[in-house]
Amino acid sequence: MALWRCVLPVILTVLWVAPPGRAQTVGGADYAPQYDFSEFWAATDGRRFQVVVAGNPFPALPADEVMHRLLPVMQANKPRPNLTFTYETPPEEVRPSYRLVLMFDPANDLTAARVCAGQAFLKPPTPGRVYVFGVYCRNDLALSQTTAWTPAAGPDDPRLGAMFAQLFLVLFDDRRWRRFPFEPRFGR
Repeated sequence: MALWRCVLPVILTVLWVAPPGRAQTVGGADYAPQYDFSEFWAATDGRRFQVVVAGNPFPALPADEVMHRLLPVMQANKPRPNLTFTYETPPEEVRPSYRLVLMFDPANDLTAARVCAGQAFLKPPTPGRVYVFGVYCRNDLALSQTTAWTPAAGPDDPRLGAMFAQLFLVLFDDRRWRRFPFEPRFGR
């Protein structure tokens, strides 16, 4: 009984502090050894950053309309660099080719390597729930990947913006700066 007197206040505090409208969830993340936030920053800051989308999280709406309405939601919740999301393919082949791929309702066996290679395997969407597999690609290499999901009634649902904000924090993790042993140390 004494244990419950200690544990119960902690549980109640956690439940009281947890924000009630926060229903989005981001899954685990995976980063390639080559992932470097400074490379992402250099490739996107002040530039257009291509987003490739597969699937339609709101099948009651035309896919073109959903994509059109999702772009400003993503832009409003973008990662830190001063980038502009675009669906447009660069007019000429760019190497390295950096892009964000969003697979809505991906098949269970879809891998990040397949996504960066241009493959898309989807399953039917779950009404009222948005599930996305996000992959940050450089050419055919998946640099980072994660999943996110939230209940959402449409592209303008505020929970969708919160989900993208969390997804971008995980995909473009600024704690992962490449460190070289030969970098000069200041103050030594």
